Amino acid sequence: MIVELPALKSKDFLSILDLNPEALEQALELAAVFKSERVKGRPHAHVLEGQHVALLFEKPSLRTHSAFTIAVRELGGDVIEPASDVAFSGRESASDVARNLERWVPIVVVRTFEQARLERFAVSSSRMRVINALTDEEHPCQALADMQALIERWGSVKGRTMTYVGDGNNVAASLAQASVMLGMHVRLATPEGFELNAGLAESVTRVVRFGATFTQGHDPVAAVKGADAVYTDAWASMGQEADAERRAGIFRPFQVNAALMVAAGKDALFMHCLPAHRGLEVTDEVIDSPASIVFDQSENRLHTQKALLAMMSAR
Repeated sequence: MIVELPALKSKDFLSILDLNPEALEQALELAAVFKSERVKGRPHAHVLEGQHVALLFEKPSLRTHSAFTIAVRELGGDVIEPASDVAFSGRESASDVARNLERWVPIVVVRTFEQARLERFAVSSSRMRVINALTDEEHPCQALADMQALIERWGSVKGRTMTYVGDGNNVAASLAQASVMLGMHVRLATPEGFELNAGLAESVTRVVRFGATFTQGHDPVAAVKGADAVYTDAWASMGQEADAERRAGIFRPFQVNAALMVAAGKDALFMHCLPAHRGLEVTDEVIDSPASIVFDQSENRLHTQKALLAMMSAR
């Protein structure tokens, strides 16, 4: 496979905000090429030939881990997986871990808790490129796959409306950033006290293009009215399991069910980053309906992450 590889302008990919609009669009275009070539039985592009990529996963993963592993190998490279209890146990500083790894690998994929911890890790290396595979604050790899899934359905997201219902969490933050950057209106409907925090909300409004709007409110029915897509996520994220029962009581009115999808309109798509807690944030009737594109989103994690790795290799 021969593809032209645009290079990322930033060293690391810690946030959707590390992509300017041109780079975001190029990443999605390249992901579409990789997907098309894979369907044709031509998945291999040897841009990582002879190189290793480190996967440091402090949080469990199915989609992110599987997709990055396959992506690296289909790009001609291989993965190493230092144990999280070695990399993040405090046995040595995160800075020293990074300065060791940069001697062996050009790229490291990190899934951890605090965004600030990831940022400290990234600045410790001047040459190794760092990818955010999820933190408590942001999930940019998921947002790339979400945008690809929508573009496949609509051709363009510009002028469309996305409603996110549930917790103003890491998925909501990265989804909103990517959406408004591509010109899509975003409405967040959360219980009071669970909005996107002020800093992340400001980061969304800062990258609005093409007249897109970003609003937050507390009425899910009003928020989904006229929406082109309805998105939700787990009510209790990783690390919040002890609070799951309390949260379930607060979030129950924000369940995405058949009635809420009817309020959105007959052509509205349903989205979820997975894993889904069926019967809580979404009903079986919705997630298994023809409106659901959740497994398209999941599949596209491979193609967008492959595009990201390839663009990083072109630096």
